[in-house]
Amino acid sequence: MVDVSRKAPTRRRAVAAGCLILGETEARALEAGALPKGDPWNLARIGAVNGVKLASDLIPLAHPLSVDGINVEHYWDQGTSTAWLKVEVSVEARTGVEMEAIAGVCGGLIVLYDMLKAAGQNMALGPVRLLLKEGGRRGIVTNSLPGCPWSGSL
Repeated sequence: MVDVSRKAPTRRRAVAAGCLILGETEARALEAGALPKGDPWNLARIGAVNGVKLASDLIPLAHPLSVDGINVEHYWDQGTSTAWLKVEVSVEARTGVEMEAIAGVCGGLIVLYDMLKAAGQNMALGPVRLLLKEGGRRGIVTNSLPGCPWSGSL
């Protein structure tokens, strides 16, 4: 684990997004909404929050952080049968929250996959990408993700 004890805490924010590409049967199930396990979007949101909170347990040598805020948004692109998830994480800390944001997206998308697998397993996870990182010595870092409904609007 990198020693960050000499760094001053600063306000940091990271935003990541990713998608789950669905087959026709899975897309119909998502559009219907009420699945045997419940509301897929609400449970995906809970999975995303859990992913953020568990990032340091999942990623070797990641610092455990006391996260200040988590915001999760979803978007359904009916035309491409793509379910999108965006996770924004903020913290006042000595190290960034990029991994927490990425783990949140992955956690939420995996939950969505689990919710839909009873309908079928013709799904592909990803890509997942860090869209924005603020704070720390690098300042602001931005990336784009083709097809992502939030690219360019952060």
